Amino acid sequence: MTTRLMLGFLLSSSVAILAQQPGAQPPAKPDTPEIKALIDATRQAAGPRWAYAVHFWCEEPRPNRADDPPIEPTKLFDNVYAIGNTGTTVYVIRSSAGLLMIDALNPNQVETQLLPGFKKLGLDPAQVKTLLVAHGHADHFGGSAYFQEHYGTKVYVSKADWNVMENPPQRGRAAAGSPTPVPKHDGDINDREPIVLGDVRITPVAVPGHTPGSMAFIFPVRDNGAAHTAAIFGGVWLTPGLLSDEALETYLTSVGRFRDATKQARVDVLLQNHMLMDPIQDKLDKLAARARGGPHPFVVGADEYQKFVGVMEGCTKVNIARRKLP
Repeated sequence: MTTRLMLGFLLSSSVAILAQQPGAQPPAKPDTPEIKALIDATRQAAGPRWAYAVHFWCEEPRPNRADDPPIEPTKLFDNVYAIGNTGTTVYVIRSSAGLLMIDALNPNQVETQLLPGFKKLGLDPAQVKTLLVAHGHADHFGGSAYFQEHYGTKVYVSKADWNVMENPPQRGRAAAGSPTPVPKHDGDINDREPIVLGDVRITPVAVPGHTPGSMAFIFPVRDNGAAHTAAIFGGVWLTPGLLSDEALETYLTSVGRFRDATKQARVDVLLQNHMLMDPIQDKLDKLAARARGGPHPFVVGADEYQKFVGVMEGCTKVNIARRKLP
C-alpha cells in the first residue's frame, strides 16, 4: 500500500466509523400503533419481492462495515461490471471511448479490492476515462485520487459535495490527523445534465439528504443485446440517526424526485452502491447459476422498481414519524 493510500485509510476508516456509528443513543421508543400501521402499509404496497428491503429499512437498518466480505468481481451485463464487497459496490461501464466508473471505494481498498477486481475481469484501469462520485464520503471517493494520479482519470462530483470532500468535518480531522486523498476538481455533476462517454449516456438526478450533493444515476445497460435501463440512488441512508430532521425531510423530497425520474425513464434494473437492503451476494449467486435465456436477477421490471422506491419512501416516513414521538 502506498504512503498516500495508508494516510487516506487512517481518516477514511475514522470518518466511516464516525459517520455510520454515532455516539451512544437513547433507547428507541416503542413504535406506536400508527407507526406499526405505516410499516404494515409499506410492506403491503411493496409486495413479497421487497419484504427484506422493508425489514431492513423500516426495522433493522445497518451501516456498511469494514468487514463486509468482498464479492466476486462480476460481469453483470454486456457493458457493466461490479467490484467491491457486500456493503459497498463499484460499477464499471464499458463504452466505445473507454471505461466509466461509478464510485471508488475507500482508499485502502484500491489495492486490495478495486485493482484486483479489474485484473480478474480482464479490464485495464488505465482505460477508466471518467469517474463519477455519487456523494462525498470516503467510502465512495477514497480511491478516486489514485485513479486520477495514476491513469489520468477525470473525476466528477456534485458542486455541493466537492465542498464536503474538500472541507471535511473537524471531528474527522481531529480523529485521524490527515485527510483522505481528495482528487483535483475536474468537473461538476449537475442535475439532469447528461454525462457522455462514447456511446454511454448517464443522466444524473440530484437527491440531497444523505449529503447536500448526493446524486442518483440513470443509464442504459444491455443483457445479451437486450436493452434495459438501470438506476442507482447514490445517497441512501443506512442508519437514519445520522441525518438531522431537516436532512431527513430533504431526503424524502429527493426520493419523490427520483421516483418521477425513474418512472419516466422506465427503469427496470436495480443497482445500488450499498446493496444491503437487497443483498447483492444472493443476486450474484443467481446470476452465476443462470441458465441461458433465464431471468436476470438484477432486472426487476419497471413496476417492481417503483415498489422498491416506495419502500425507500415509506420507511423514511416511518423514521420521520418516530422522531415526532413525545
